[in-house]
Amino acid sequence: MALHTRDGGLVMPNAWDGLSALMLADAGFEAIATSSAALATTLGRSDGRHEVTRGEHLEHARLLGRLTGLPVNGDFEDGYGDTPEDVAATVEAAVESGLAGIGIEDTSGDPEQPIRHFDEAVTRVRSAVDAAKGRIVVTGRTDNFLQGRPDLDDTIRRLTAFAEAGADVLYAPFPPDLDALVAIVTAVAPTPVNVLISPADTVLTVAELRKAGVKRISVGPALYAHAMDALDRAIKALAAGDLASATTGISFERIGELLARGTN
Repeated sequence: MALHTRDGGLVMPNAWDGLSALMLADAGFEAIATSSAALATTLGRSDGRHEVTRGEHLEHARLLGRLTGLPVNGDFEDGYGDTPEDVAATVEAAVESGLAGIGIEDTSGDPEQPIRHFDEAVTRVRSAVDAAKGRIVVTGRTDNFLQGRPDLDDTIRRLTAFAEAGADVLYAPFPPDLDALVAIVTAVAPTPVNVLISPADTVLTVAELRKAGVKRISVGPALYAHAMDALDRAIKALAAGDLASATTGISFERIGELLARGTN
């Protein structure tokens, strides 16, 4: 939690496998996170539809932590369960697995009604906090903006309630603009706010986000998507017969160096 409350906060990038986690650690990042979207995609499944199990995500998070020795925040969707008791069990399992943080969303996994009702969402965050007992950083997250509900007032209401329930960090991915982001940060202060990359309308710098009062910056599946874009271009080159362009990239010597630094 100290990383969130210090001046400047932290940038907490999201890894998707052992090598990406080791690369982030080698670059000097002090904490990393999982990405539920990237993890689901590596398994050939959809994010936010309960297609990845709690056990699978815990195993994945343990791998990242074991290899890097860094604090790992688990992007654990809605807490992997229908009831507040299920959410509490997920938090307890995350603590036992050595995670440093866990995010609990107000999503439902139901495309017809993707955001849970206010009272239910707050109860689930409170259950997570009660189970955490201060042993793990709990992030309360609302996905209003991601799910096509551009209601800033309701977003602030939810985040404020999550803070009152004891959430350590608050998170609403992709507010529409900087003014909305500042409104969120101001409304929930002094609880730290996480931002996914930037507001929806423009990508700001880390310095600009810090000036706006943001304490934690994550990138979700963006690094994974960046890597897949490079793979897509290499595949197209290969299909066109261009072996040279298709086979450039990080050397296996470099990969070996990184693997050797892992804390297995």
